[in-house]
This record gives sequence, structure tokens and C-alpha cells, in this order.
Amino acid sequence: MEGFTQAAIHLDLGNEKNVFTPYCFRFVPLIKNKNMHQERIEAIKREIAKADAGNPEELEAYRINYISKKSVVGELFAAMRDIPNEQKRAYGQLVNEVKQLAEEKFQELIEKVNSSASKSKSTDLDLTLPPSNIHVGGVHPLTATRQRIIEIFERIGFNLSEGPEIEDDWHNFTALNFPENHPAREMQDTFFLEKNPDIALRTHTSSVQVRVMENQKPPIRTLSPGRVFRNEAISARAHCIFHQVEGLYVDENVGFADLKNTLYHFAKEMFGKETKVRFRPSFFPFTEPSAEIDISCQLCGGKGCNVCKGTGWVEIGGSGMVDPNVLENCGIDSKRYTGFAFGMGIERIAMLKYQIKDLRLFTENDVRFLKQFRSMV
Repeated sequence: MEGFTQAAIHLDLGNEKNVFTPYCFRFVPLIKNKNMHQERIEAIKREIAKADAGNPEELEAYRINYISKKSVVGELFAAMRDIPNEQKRAYGQLVNEVKQLAEEKFQELIEKVNSSASKSKSTDLDLTLPPSNIHVGGVHPLTATRQRIIEIFERIGFNLSEGPEIEDDWHNFTALNFPENHPAREMQDTFFLEKNPDIALRTHTSSVQVRVMENQKPPIRTLSPGRVFRNEAISARAHCIFHQVEGLYVDENVGFADLKNTLYHFAKEMFGKETKVRFRPSFFPFTEPSAEIDISCQLCGGKGCNVCKGTGWVEIGGSGMVDPNVLENCGIDSKRYTGFAFGMGIERIAMLKYQIKDLRLFTENDVRFLKQFRSMV
């Protein structure tokens, strides 16, 4: 190995005693010509210019050789400490040129490799192969039921209205004629966020109807679907979070016959033409007179079964003529205008329509249950 030294280069830059040890070279000849270091850098430039990469492995090899800290360029920078101060500026400029060239080349190779990969994917596609299985989702039964209810009422002139889920006492209770001692105002029935003043999660979408009457003049014909909250134990027939849809019609000369005909139309459109409807007297603070809405049992056809408890009827909601106090609270002249209102649980309608026996299935996200509704649109 005469004439070679490991990791040592002697540069004759006006002083033959100057020596630096770039770690990138192994067994390089002794350099006594002051231009030899520039020639070596030019040789590296030519190597970079000729470098090529056709795949990610070759691209990574280039990065290691010319970009990484332990690369040729990195070793040239490391050798800077052994260059005399008066020569460092010129040497640094040369090395920086090499670094910039290496990085520009690296970007070119990245684009080339990515372009080759894209072309490879397109050419590898076999259009004769059978398609892979595509898992198609479906509409949630509650969403489908909600959309169907809205569709039925929109056809007879009802528009859609929505409101906040967090309500104050006025819109949720007082404006709707709830007395101060009504059980719904107690903590055991309602989720209160604040007390004095009372702020709660709405217990019904009737609060939306109050907001509509406060901001619109009759005639009003609106439908208010949405999520509501009540402090109830979760079971097969009850939940603390569920969905309601409530309707309101206010105009001159609106009577109970209008309410009955509207709900007759809905029941037959929703459950079928053979469905029967009956009204049972009831009480609600915001309607007078009030009535529960029953339809003939969909499982037994009105003959009596466990679902309808042998009566042949199942309840779907409540209804009645809007109490004059509610109209006055909302700024509507109760002597000129009358109106009716109704409300139904969307879960209840869905359970009857699709014969679902457990309310909890709607919120458990059990794929086995939801797969049954894939065909729904």
C-alpha cells in the first residue's frame, strides 16, 4: 500500500504542512497539489449528476451516500475543522455547492420514483378480474323514519323548523303553560344545567314551536323534529335520550276536526291504508282539549297480543288544541286564532313500523341489527 494513507489527505495550499482528515475517503493517495481537493469535489459533482434511482431502495441508497450526516457531503463538512482559517471560506463555498447539487438531484429522483410507481400501478391493473366485494352501508332506521315523517307532512303544507337542545325555563316550561309545581320541573325528571335561572336540556321539541310563534305571524304550519332528553332509566321501552317530532298549525278557524283528519292522513301514509286511529281524552298543560293518539296494532291487526296488551291498540303520541294561554304567551291573539298541536316519538314509530321490540337497539350500534336496514334509502 505504498504511496497511500488511510483517511489522510495532505493539501498543498501554500503550506505543505496543512493536513485534514475527511472521513469519507479510505486509502486515498497523498495529495500535494493545491488543486487536488477541488478536483475531488468536482469528481463528486459528476457522480451526483450521473446518479440514478429507479426504485425506493436505490433512492434510499442515494440519500445515504449524498444527503445523510454520514454521507460524502457530510464528511466534507466535517473536514472543515482541519482547513486553515484563511482557506475555509473558499472551501466552504465549494462544499455548499456540492450539498445544493445533491439535494436538487435527490428531489428529481423522488419525482422520478413516484412517477414510475404511479405508472406501474396503472399498468398492473387487470380489468378482466371480477370486482372485489364492496360493503354498502344503509340508512339508520331512525333516520329513515324521520325522513318519512317529514315527507308525509311536507306534502300537506308543513315546513321544517329546528331549535336549540339547551333551553331556558321560558321556552321549555313557562310559555307552554306548565305550572310551577309540575313534575317536569323537578330534578328527577329533567336534566338541569343551571338553576336560578333554570337552564336545562329540552324535554320536548315544543320549545321550538314557542320560538316559531314568537317570530312568525299566523298562518303557521310547522313540523319540529329533534333530539330530547329526560331523566329516565334506560330499558327496552324507555331511554334518557330519544327523538320527537311535533307539529303545529295555527290559523283562523282551526278546529279539532282538522287535527283528526291530519293525523288520520299521517297514520294511513305511515302504516298503511288499513290502519285505524282512535283518540282518547287526556291532559297536557299546553293543549285543551287534549287526546292520546292510538293506532291499531300492527302485529296482530287489532285482534290483541302481548305488544298491545290484548287491547288491539298501541299509543303513538299526544295531541290537542293549543291552549289560549300558550298563544297569548307567544304574542298571538287567541280570540282571532286557534290551532292544534301533536307530538310523537320517532323511536316509537320506528318500533311499530319495523317491529323492533327493544328501544336500546337504536343506540347500541350493533352491526348485526343495522345490517337489516341496508336496503332502505
